[in-house]
This record gives sequence, structure tokens and C-alpha cells, in this order.
Amino acid sequence: MPRDFSFQYAGLLLFMIGDGIETGFLSPYLVHLGFGVRDVSLVFTIYGVAVAAAAWASGLLCDAFGPRRVILTGFGIWLLPQLVFLLIAVPHQSFWLVLMSYGIRGAGYPLLAYGILTLLMTEVRREARGLASGLFWFCFTAGLLTLGTLLAQISLPHLGEYRTLWAALIAVLGGGLLALVGLDRRGGSTTVSGEVGANGNIAARKRLSLSALVPLARLPRSVLLICVVRAINSSATHGIIVFLPLFFVQDAHMTTGEWLTFLEITYLANIIANAIVGAVSDRVSWTGIVIWVGGVGSAATCLLLYWVPHWYGGADPSLVYMTGALFGVALAGYVPLSALAPTLLPENPGLAMSFLNFGAGCSVWIGPLVVYLFLPALGTIGVIIIYSALFLLSSVLTLGISEPVHARRASITAPLKGIKS
Repeated sequence: MPRDFSFQYAGLLLFMIGDGIETGFLSPYLVHLGFGVRDVSLVFTIYGVAVAAAAWASGLLCDAFGPRRVILTGFGIWLLPQLVFLLIAVPHQSFWLVLMSYGIRGAGYPLLAYGILTLLMTEVRREARGLASGLFWFCFTAGLLTLGTLLAQISLPHLGEYRTLWAALIAVLGGGLLALVGLDRRGGSTTVSGEVGANGNIAARKRLSLSALVPLARLPRSVLLICVVRAINSSATHGIIVFLPLFFVQDAHMTTGEWLTFLEITYLANIIANAIVGAVSDRVSWTGIVIWVGGVGSAATCLLLYWVPHWYGGADPSLVYMTGALFGVALAGYVPLSALAPTLLPENPGLAMSFLNFGAGCSVWIGPLVVYLFLPALGTIGVIIIYSALFLLSSVLTLGISEPVHARRASITAPLKGIKS
């Protein structure tokens, strides 16, 4: 792990563990409290809208105020609404308070996590950005969807859902504090464009206001395409946690524990592949990896997420786990997007990262929205087919992304060591 940013990587990991503990059980828990599946889908959709808005703003806010302030803001936005969620909304089983508090909390993790990502992608040398982004997504995914789920599986039998959510808050508190360590010495108080102090902040804020007015037609097409591709990348992963737990238990005749094990294996494979693919992509084509490993690979393995549990779930869970691992590896094919984005708009990398992060945020509401709109009419298989088609669409769209010549040259000649700011 690069020592210059070791506290940020470690803090991100612990923060995302806390954020991800709920991933495998919150949807069934809310249903158990008396909310309908469509109501829960709406909660996750509103949460996703908040994620998207914060993800979009993260890069621009880093440009205007510096990553440290953005990370600190995200930390606070996560903690305060979660206290309302745990102290009032859940005990009183108030749908509207659940919707509002959980929805607002959605703006928290993108500001913290993508603030760190923006810092990395602007401080790390271009030829090592693939590795840096791979390590970022390693920590992000390890916490959100692997270690968080594992800790939930250990905690739930002893603490139950409600107390486990409190344990998650403690992990978030520790991770957020850790992520703030040393940022003043690592460019955390400097704007993305490299300006320091009051004059730099004023200039950056002027660019922030102007960036908000930039017509989409004036942006390079590749910047818009990378936003859409990034949105497709994670849509399925945010959608399946809404409805697939019920499919596993009710239709595939698997247990909740087996569902959590499936998630752990899927994202364990993903975090390992994230680091490997990130490093390999620095040696080959960033867009080629996205097209074939990310788009085509994810489309094929996504279909298996229905058929393998449907055929073998109750009889041989190991086949289901293997399918999840393949899906996790395929999703890692999108890692090079983080390295590619700043090269598409070198004069304003903060804006480019905002588009990338906005796409990531949109995936958080697009995934559940697909469930909300199509699950009643098309069922589980219909939703899975839609996700698979979206993955194929992302491959087609990536063909239209122009990888800059200097970026291709840097990726081919990149050393796999020596990340430094």
C-alpha cells in the first residue's frame, strides 16, 4: 500500500466496512418491520439519488475547497442522519422518517470516498493511476460488500439487526477519523488544481460556479460516455441486494446465511481482481479491459446469477458461490475508468472526476429503480436480463471513448512501483 496515502486507504476501508455491514440484511429487515418490497425499493432509490448528487459534487467541491473539507463534510452527513434513523425512525417504524434519514445519509459516503479518490487521481503520477485506483476500489469494495457482510454474518446471531446497525456506526466513526489523518501534508487542503490558500480557494470557487454552467454539448463526448458507463457498472450490484435475498430464500431454497456467504465470496473475488486488473490495465489498454472484462464478462456472468441458483441453489450452493466469484472478477474490469477519467479533461480533472463519480452515484438509484419498475411485471429473470443488457450496452459505449495518446503511452510504459505524490 502506498505509504503517502496509507491512512486514507485504511480509513476508507474501515469506513466502508461500517457502511457495508447493512448491505446483506437491511432490505429483509425493513420488510420484517412491516414495509412492503416496493416501499423498500423506493427507500433505496431515494438513497441512490442522494448518492448520485453527492458523487457529482465531490470532484467539483474538491476543486473549490480541497479534499479535506469534502471528506470531513461527508463524514458528518453520514453520522447525523444515521442517528435519526436509529434513534427515531426505526424504533417508531416510521416510513417517512426512514425515507428521509436514510436518504439524506446517502450523500455521506460519496463525499468521503470520492473525495479520497479525487485526491489520489490528482496527486498520483499518471503512469501509476491504474494501480492507485485499483487499491482504492480494493479498499472500497472490501469494506462495503465483503468485510462488512462478513462482520454482519458474525454479529447478527448475537446482536440482532438493530444492534448490528449501531456497531456499524462505530466502525464508520473510526474510519472517518482515520481518513482525515495527515491530509494537510498530502494535498488535502489544496484545491485539485493545485492552488493553496484564500486566493486559490476564491479562484477555484469561481471555476466551480462556471463549471456548473458548462453546457453538456461543449464537453468532450468521452467524458459523458464514461459517466454513463460508470453508472451501468454498479447498477446491478446495488439492485440485486434489494430483491435477490428474497429470491435466494423463497425460490432457490437457500438460507440467509448462504446468501451472505454468496455476497462475501462475490466481493472477495472482486477486491482481489480490482488490484490485479488495476495494475494490469497500466500495461495494456484501459478501454480494452473495460469492454471485454467489464462489459462482456459482466453481461455473461450476470445471467448466471439467476439460472445457477434456480437450478442448483438448494442442492449445491458451491456452484452458486463459484458463479458469484466469476461475477465479481468481471466487475473488476471497470476499474480502469478511474485512471482514464482525468486524462479526458486534463485542464479540469476535478470536473472529469465529478462526471465519473456522478455515474457511480447514479448506479445506486438506477439499480433499485429497475427493480421498482420491472420486478412486479417481469419477475427476477426479467430484471436480471435487463442488467445483462445494460452491461453489453456499456461495452458498446466504451468503444466511443477516446483514450488519449499520452495516456496509452503512459499505460504501456508504466512501472508497477513507486506511487508518489
